Order: sequence, then C-alpha cells, then structure tokens
Amino acid sequence: MPATSLEGINPTYIYKVVLLGSTSVGKSSLAYRYVKNDFKESLPTVGCSFFTQTLNLEAATIKLEIWDTAGQEKYHSVCHLYYRGAHAALLVYDIANKETLNRAKLWLRDLEKEFLPDEIVIALVGNKTDLADEREVATEEGEEFARTKGLLFMETSAKSNHQVNNIFMAIAAPTCTVPGGFKGHNHSSLCFRCNISQGRGTNRSNLGCSNIREGFQALPKASFLLL
Repeated sequence: MPATSLEGINPTYIYKVVLLGSTSVGKSSLAYRYVKNDFKESLPTVGCSFFTQTLNLEAATIKLEIWDTAGQEKYHSVCHLYYRGAHAALLVYDIANKETLNRAKLWLRDLEKEFLPDEIVIALVGNKTDLADEREVATEEGEEFARTKGLLFMETSAKSNHQVNNIFMAIAAPTCTVPGGFKGHNHSSLCFRCNISQGRGTNRSNLGCSNIREGFQALPKASFLLL
C-alpha cells in the first residue's frame, strides 16, 4: 500500500508512477508538461529523472512520485531498480515509430515478471499525436493490444498538451472514489471525478466533479488492486 500520512482532515497517499519506453518517445516531455505545464523538445535522461505532483481529491491528497527512466538500451538492465515498488506504470510509444510499440511490449514483459497482475496499474500511451501525418501505429492497433493485455490506453501529445493531464489522472483514478484508502475496482466502472485546473508554475492540480472519459478507452478486461 502507498505510504500514508495525515494532513488536516484528509489522508495523504504517496503514489509511485514509472514511465517506461524507448528513447525519444517523449516520456520526459510528458512528465515535464504534466508537472510544469510547459514543453521542451529535448529533455535527455541519464538513468532516471524524478518529478512530483500533488492531486487534491475529495477523499484524500495524492502525491505522485513520477520516475522517468532513460530509454537507451544500456540502461535497460538497471531500470527494474527504478520501477520496483511502483503503483502504476506508463508504457510510452511514439505513434510515428512502430518499433517503439514493439519495445513497449518488451517493457510490459519485464513488468509482468516483476509484479502480479493485481499489483500495478499499467497504461499504454501512444504519444506524439501532433505527428498525425507521420503516423505508423493506428489508434486501433494500440487499443487492441491494450485490450488483450488488460491495460489502460490513451493517445497523447506532450507538445500540444493533448490528454496529458487525463492519462495521469486515469492511473490515479482507482483512488478517487474510495474514502480512506485504495480498493480494487473493475476498470469499466472507474469513476473519474476530475475537471483538472492546473495552475501555471505550480505542482498542484485541483480536482472537481466532472468527467474526463474523453479519449480514455475503458477496457473491461482489466481489474486492478493496489496493495
């Protein structure tokens, strides 16, 4: 179970998220856009980078610890040190480079060796939708693979800020509806209470009570328990 502390009335949970994928798929850009609400074309990662973000939910405060791993092959053998103990993982590929989807599938195999099926929330993320004219991976291909493996799925663009907040909220969603802790939820019935308004220059997102299902594929096979 994530580390817990009490701040005021609502508890605070520390929730570890790891980003995995090939080099240059935009993992660092996604994390930077989410936390800083800004975009940088090049953010080289050596080993691992670390970001934090705070979500104020109705029942609790969630502090996301975002571990952004390097995509180069030379770091692959040590990446398990970074994703050990994670509560969620984003498997990121570039929609304009099909080989990066194949690499994401290999990262999934590594996660399957490290975690039991109900120990981690995993999302497959097709990044760089701003490169639609260069697309090599159809939306349906990524969606179908996610469906067969019981993963969350969404396409994003760190550059245009398309669904970046949504994907991070989607992996935190199992915590949203449960006062006092983390419970198992069937993926098809997750409640998203979010209406995210992220302040510029801050690491804080305020969540209200509207729906962010746009672009998020509910894949009924998935059922997750965060321990």
